Amino acid sequence: METLKKKICIVCTSLDYGGAERASATQSIIFHKLGFEVCIVTVNSGVAYSHKGTHFNLGVLKNDKDSAFGRIRRLITFKKFLNKNRFDFIVDNRPRNQAYREFIITKFIYNFPTIYVIHSFEESLAFTKYKWLNTFLYKNKAMVCVSKIGADKFKNLYRLNQMTTIYNAFDFDEISKQSNEENKLNIGDYIIFYGRIHDKSKNLKLLLDAYKISRLNERQIKLLILGDGPDLDLIQSYSSQLHLHNDVIFKAFVKNPFPYVKQAKFLVLTSRSEGFAMVIPESLSLRVPVLSVDCEAGPKEIITNGYNGLLVENFNKEALAKGMNRFIEDSDIHDFCKENAVKSIYKFSLDDISNDWKNLFFKV
Repeated sequence: METLKKKICIVCTSLDYGGAERASATQSIIFHKLGFEVCIVTVNSGVAYSHKGTHFNLGVLKNDKDSAFGRIRRLITFKKFLNKNRFDFIVDNRPRNQAYREFIITKFIYNFPTIYVIHSFEESLAFTKYKWLNTFLYKNKAMVCVSKIGADKFKNLYRLNQMTTIYNAFDFDEISKQSNEENKLNIGDYIIFYGRIHDKSKNLKLLLDAYKISRLNERQIKLLILGDGPDLDLIQSYSSQLHLHNDVIFKAFVKNPFPYVKQAKFLVLTSRSEGFAMVIPESLSLRVPVLSVDCEAGPKEIITNGYNGLLVENFNKEALAKGMNRFIEDSDIHDFCKENAVKSIYKFSLDDISNDWKNLFFKV
């Protein structure tokens, strides 16, 4: 039987705070278990997630000089690093939305078999704005998308011939272990959102609008918003405008959110779109049901409505508020979803996703 090749390079934005970043760190664990010698190359500095292998941090150079000359210097340094190490595979998790940069990297930097991973459903984040260029660069490249809907979309949009779906993987045992750490937040019953505070993508104003008109505050069930991001001040101000000072609790980003997730009544997701929505399997693995808007593309591939969570119409605050009320007032549906939560996400385990990657490496 053919054996796996020995050296693999994971390229990502950073290892610090973000779904694609967490997924990249988990890839390193998967590839290490598959027998690869793993190296992670990051464009930016910062490490928040557990990972395997060595770390080559281009962010150090970026911090030193983030200019046009500095970018050229980093590309040359990256090229020399790849040539020196002679990797068998490159797995690229970066956004690919700057045309000149992606042309240079794809045509001149990557001289080894490369797998390009798509973590976003939005074209503006996943690819350049030039349709013809995306087809030219990636038509016959190995592409992986983290959702089936996303894979179909980009395959047809850019005529990509080697598109595969591989979901993000999760170490559910580690999540369970981390969830047992002490939760020092003493606020009574609450529901939770956790992630990046970025209203353009996460639509947190919709979350606040729905919570405002729900009956949760009447029942003393608070909303915990856990995370940091560019719109934190905006969302805090909007919460104040809605007179939710005593009902919405903001807590800064923590490396381990799982003790807070574990104690929540349910998770709420209000994104305009999602590549995969890693918070959903994480929450379900802790027996926390999920209320999510039915956005493109990830939630409907994880949540079966009425089985392990509730899916409601996107951009509809009344529908979202109705879902909140239902999960609190109908104990049968809440308990049923809670009971089915863990068994509904086995297919995202490290072992299952490892097999998907192993099969792909044999084909590339």
